[in-house]
Amino acid sequence: MITVDDVRRAAAAIRGQVLATPCDESRTLSAQTGAQVFLKFENLQFTASFKERGAMAKLLALTDAERARGVIAVSAGNHAQGVAYHARRLGIPAVIVMPRFTPGVKVEHTAWHGPEIILHGENFDAAREHGEALAGERGLVLIHPYDDLQVIAGQGTVGLEMLEAVPALEVLLVPVGGGGLISGVAVAAKAINAGIEIVGVQSDRFPSMVNALKQTDLPYGPSTIADGIAVKHAGRLTREIVARLVTDILLVREGDIEESVLALLEVEKTIVEGAGAVGLAALLRNRERFAGKRVGVVLSGGNIDPLALTEIVARGLVRSRRLARIRVGLRDVPGSLAAVTAIIATANANIVEVHHQRAFTRLPAQNADVELVIQTRGPAHLQETLDALARGGYPAEAVEP
Repeated sequence: MITVDDVRRAAAAIRGQVLATPCDESRTLSAQTGAQVFLKFENLQFTASFKERGAMAKLLALTDAERARGVIAVSAGNHAQGVAYHARRLGIPAVIVMPRFTPGVKVEHTAWHGPEIILHGENFDAAREHGEALAGERGLVLIHPYDDLQVIAGQGTVGLEMLEAVPALEVLLVPVGGGGLISGVAVAAKAINAGIEIVGVQSDRFPSMVNALKQTDLPYGPSTIADGIAVKHAGRLTREIVARLVTDILLVREGDIEESVLALLEVEKTIVEGAGAVGLAALLRNRERFAGKRVGVVLSGGNIDPLALTEIVARGLVRSRRLARIRVGLRDVPGSLAAVTAIIATANANIVEVHHQRAFTRLPAQNADVELVIQTRGPAHLQETLDALARGGYPAEAVEP
């Protein structure tokens, strides 16, 4: 079906057209996990996703007649941007079909490259059906996001680059949606090092490849922060390759993904979307499994909605107790609130919000509940602040999120 030679030909074709992204060791994440962790920064591509590779490989393989007819792609965002960007560079007309609830940032970035954009359907599968129908009606060449041999070969160049940069890698953690990326990476990596482990990672809300390979019937959730891999049906071609070459598929939870997005922002100072962070989420969740090994983690993309990123950061701060809500009961007389805020200031915690509740409280009349949202350095500092309030005559408690 596809060999490492196909991947190498794709690499030669797209060389200079896409970025050969860094594959660097993260000393901090290595120390935290017990593995030697190398990150492949595909979020640094021009369109912030590995999808450029497969899109470019496919577009370059089109005949002159096919280029003249134009192309159509169905995507939740990253494949759309890759096709739109390189189609414009090559002078090929492009139509992009996207689900209606695709994050706005991905729609805007795709539109910037000038294709015709059609928003259709509640999810990828509905958009896919519409795109396939349009391809037939208009005579357009359908560029499938993952179930296409040339696209798979293009995505496999990620694996080639990783093993060129770090030949001693023992495990690769790769996000899985339809399976194009992990299929190409597995073909390339296994040909170079037959003993390397290829481990896929999916959101537990969209376990399509797990269900396909393990004959399970795990339920699907309504949505996931890893929208780039929210695919309900694994590819036909990719399923065969994954079954043959991939060691395992792991599932991660939404909270794990959010924590990994925040960790990459804080530790590596890099923005990664939910789908791009699932590999690190699997590593952090399964530290003992990968401890002592040289692990390559593919950060597949960085197209995250700014509002979603803001929410993830805030929720992460709450989980780590660097943002905490505390409740203080005090007498409702002049100076009480000032005394409380003075104690908090002396403890070097910062007040973000104050809610003074007189009516909706179980306290006696002329007393009030005050809830404050404060910034701290973490759990120990939060406890120090609560202790300081107690010593000052204002017993307080942390309100669980």
